[in-house]
Amino acid sequence: MTEISCDKRIDVPKSLSDNQVQFFIENGYIAVPNLIESDEIEELREDTVHIARGGYPCEAVQPVSENLSDDQILASILCIHQPHFISPVMKKYVKHPELCGVLSQITAAHIPFWDGSVKCMQSMLFVKPSGFQGQSWHQDEIYIPTRDRSLIGGWIAMDDATVENGCLWVIPGSHRMGYLYSQKPHDNPEEFDSADLESYGFDETLEVPVEVKAGTVVFFNGYLLHRSRKNRGQTYRRVLVNHYCNAWSLLPWSIKEGERPANADRRGVIPVSGVDPYAWKGYEATPKNVHFRHCKAVNDLKTQL
Repeated sequence: MTEISCDKRIDVPKSLSDNQVQFFIENGYIAVPNLIESDEIEELREDTVHIARGGYPCEAVQPVSENLSDDQILASILCIHQPHFISPVMKKYVKHPELCGVLSQITAAHIPFWDGSVKCMQSMLFVKPSGFQGQSWHQDEIYIPTRDRSLIGGWIAMDDATVENGCLWVIPGSHRMGYLYSQKPHDNPEEFDSADLESYGFDETLEVPVEVKAGTVVFFNGYLLHRSRKNRGQTYRRVLVNHYCNAWSLLPWSIKEGERPANADRRGVIPVSGVDPYAWKGYEATPKNVHFRHCKAVNDLKTQL
């Protein structure tokens, strides 16, 4: 076998049993409780406020008045995109050893000879206050394509996630064939974020809720059909979800002039397990394009005022 030059290997702990790995392969998701400690969850919550207050240098997120309470600061935010670009705390949890250990066991477990290598390309910090809409049916791989169906989300619950406050709903096994369903406008702005399209053409009655305690991490394959409903509770449903894939897959997230889908490869990635076989390419400089996403609930509040 030809030797490939790689960066230094990243070793991570392995905590899943063979049965748990097989559950993920067959169902496309698994919830692992108590993976993140309570003090770590509190650190994530505090950093969420720090980001929202403009506490890190970022042109798109300017400092806000100290007279505003934390709740006032968070009240308008559905999601903060790519917080690990500016926050060392969020970047730490992208690379959390226990989380990455699970990733090293399941990300590409469907591929023979996979060596457990994983890289990260995205983070999304959902705040989702009371009254905020959810996300309609979708598959993440529509937005972040991989070459080997290895896209995976690591969904860190920063609060207890329940049916009432808008937990994940999934269709177990919907990832198996690697089929990307068509999308259309969802036409339900009361329930789902108006910016979303909705996947369709499958049996929605097969969905199951994934209710979890804070500190649980839900892992799900990029082809798994999933959604979340409106937060009808009185608490936040804060989640840090990071997206990863097999490090051996190219990442044709976008295609530049002169590239083809077969060789396009974005290098704004962070190796988190095993080796990076494409380390010789180098890495793209971390951009500062962090931004907030709001939703219909904010517009409704402005109308009332």
